[in-house]
Amino acid sequence: EVQLAESGGGSVQPGGSLRLSCTASGFTFTDSNVGWYRQAPGNECRLISIISSNGGTYYTGSMKGRFTISQDIAASTVYLTIIDLKPEDTAVYYCAAVGHDGTLMEAGARCPGPSGYWGQGTQVTVSS
Repeated sequence: EVQLAESGGGSVQPGGSLRLSCTASGFTFTDSNVGWYRQAPGNECRLISIISSNGGTYYTGSMKGRFTISQDIAASTVYLTIIDLKPEDTAVYYCAAVGHDGTLMEAGARCPGPSGYWGQGTQVTVSS
């Protein structure tokens, strides 16, 4: 059975940092494209970053700079590191995976999206 599980969320003060983890079971990231998304209350589900099966990375324009995606193939884990956290980063963060020839959505009404494999999400709250 294919499963994704996010972890690493929590409550942090503005200016802090977090490393979120997305751990897979039932498939290998070497043959998958993996994306991180977030959804805040009242907002749509938005793509943050993608790491492809060959290790290439992509960030949406507004997410460049403070977000870094990386992977540990041996640990079947993809990470999202966020620095200089701001209150507007408060959201539920999700990871999603598709096959190496699949496509991850840029945005949608809600996370999880309609295709691919998704985790259950991890809450990030940024407040002083």
